[in-house]
Amino acid sequence: MMTISIGKPVEDFSAKATNNTTVSLKALQGTNFVLYFYPKDNTPGCISEGQAFSEYHPLFLEADTKVFGVSQDTMASHNKFREKQEFPFELVADTKGELCELFDVIRLKRKGEEEFMGIERSTFLIDKDGILQHEWRRVKIKDHVDDVLQAAQALAGLTQEEEESTEESSGSGT
Repeated sequence: MMTISIGKPVEDFSAKATNNTTVSLKALQGTNFVLYFYPKDNTPGCISEGQAFSEYHPLFLEADTKVFGVSQDTMASHNKFREKQEFPFELVADTKGELCELFDVIRLKRKGEEEFMGIERSTFLIDKDGILQHEWRRVKIKDHVDDVLQAAQALAGLTQEEEESTEESSGSGT
């Protein structure tokens, strides 16, 4: 299995998600999408991150970008978590860790004296052609979803491109 890198196609994948859906690169062809990896359902940080993606969900849809949360929790856990938090997006149950491996998000973590392997909070933005456009690793939740949304909007052409062209032209004559 290859590792992912920005500007390169993501290897095809297929994974089961909530609402009896299957998430695959092939099925998502033609739409931008976000995969955000989080450690565990129903934990404070993961609730906060999911709520932030929920809050901005309409703006992601305006930017033609689907959002999926990914963890190694079971489908039953995901269904309860999604329902309880009223997430408007699907959660992928990567119980075998195949997506985690593809996106290289499993890291040695520490809780007190205990060391264990677990998901490092990470987010990936993939474009309509299956090319990885952005990655955020070791995510801190505060302002993170803002950053992801801005990148998704830029990818969808919803940003102020006039400002960029004005800056370029004003700098060229001096």
